Parts: sequence; structure tokens; C-alpha cells
Amino acid sequence: MSQQRSEITKAATRRLPARIKREMKTVEAMIQIYCHYHHKSNDALCQQCQELKQYAGLRLEKCTFQEEKPTCGQCPIHCYKPAMREKIKEVMRFSGPRMIMYHPLLAIMHLIDKKRSNI
Repeated sequence: MSQQRSEITKAATRRLPARIKREMKTVEAMIQIYCHYHHKSNDALCQQCQELKQYAGLRLEKCTFQEEKPTCGQCPIHCYKPAMREKIKEVMRFSGPRMIMYHPLLAIMHLIDKKRSNI
């Protein structure tokens, strides 16, 4: 069952706009950094962080803005459940400043996206 869901998610991901795919990579990188420091994981995410990553991926797949998506902090629609929203905010607050060291290109692109959504 989870193998089938994984294949469906992979197929759906291939059809997503480049902006959403990049956002998924950015969120995944942030969760990976957070999990490594807080849950002492090396390569694999802990169960809690894996669930957050899957939840964030589903929210991005279903985003109504798609290519025109603003950064989450500037989005007028808050699609996360309150508990998950608090968790992703915690992850982003911790990982955001560290992104430039671990994933400089994603960090710069995120800043550009943030500026674009301000216009």
C-alpha cells in the first residue's frame, strides 16, 4: 500500500511546476537540518520529521497558487493544520539561518522567491 502511494506521489511530483518542486527540496532540506541537530539523525529522518515532510509535500502538491506561490510566511491561505504549522515554523526558524551553509543555492532562491512575492 505505501509502495503504491509512493509511486503515485512520484508521478504527481513529476507534473508539478518547477517552483513547487524547488519549494519541496527547500522544505526537505530544512527538515533534514532540523532533524540532524534535534533528533541526532544522520541520513534518515526520524518518524516525526518524516511525517512532517510528507505533510508539507502534500500541502505543496495541493497549493492553489502553484507557480505563483508566495513563500509560506507571506501566503494569504494558511493550509497547514495548527499543530503542523507550529512544527514547520519551529523547523524553519531553526534551519533557515543554517541553509546558507548547507544548501546555499536553495537558500538564495528562497530569498529571491520571498522578494518576488513582496512585489
